[in-house]
Amino acid sequence: MAEAKRLDKFLSECFELSRSIIGKEVRAKHVSVNGEVQRDPAFKVYVGDHVALGDVEVEVYDKLYFMVNKPAGCVCANDDPNYPIVFSYIEEFGIHGCHCVGRLDLDTTGLILITNDGQWSHRIASPKHHCGKVYEVTLAEPVTQQQIAQLEKGILLNGEKKETAPAVVTVRDPLHIELNIFEGKYHQVKRMIAAVGNEVTALNRISIGALKLDPALEQGEYRPLTEEEIALFS
Repeated sequence: MAEAKRLDKFLSECFELSRSIIGKEVRAKHVSVNGEVQRDPAFKVYVGDHVALGDVEVEVYDKLYFMVNKPAGCVCANDDPNYPIVFSYIEEFGIHGCHCVGRLDLDTTGLILITNDGQWSHRIASPKHHCGKVYEVTLAEPVTQQQIAQLEKGILLNGEKKETAPAVVTVRDPLHIELNIFEGKYHQVKRMIAAVGNEVTALNRISIGALKLDPALEQGEYRPLTEEEIALFS
């Protein structure tokens, strides 16, 4: 049987309202489930049920999975007082209950995954699963063979006790490389490049594990993942 959801929790996630406000709406007979008025905020709803708050009806969903082509200037957070958040680009009910799988810096662009499935995201983010992430890196100075060798050996970053896992470097031209890393340390790519004596001027993530950023997505656009893409991390 599908997992049950509390009526007030489900509507809170859908409409980004507090559960106390939703509770008042339910008790005021403003909420119906499958066409019948429901006055109990703890009433259980299931995937496929139709719930209406006033004149707006939504179908109870299960798990949500999206890829976003993150633009620069937004943050991977559910709320921020200073910058737009990546969730503001997604026009879907239930996004309030989701989280980012890994994060990208304010000025870093590219692939972000968003879901409400905690077990799925853990399989991606946990270091023990060694899920590689590939970045397109634009450099301030031409990359050298010595720098490539250092990156592929592993680097002891400032403030860390253990060297980074060996990266995989693909050179596109002297100022552009692809860097595949298998960890998620704070500002890791920028710190690795700085540690070998160079500087990142632009950074774009193009894949997570076997999942590649859809080239049809412009920055700021998103789409749901396909069942095959979801299964890559199942």
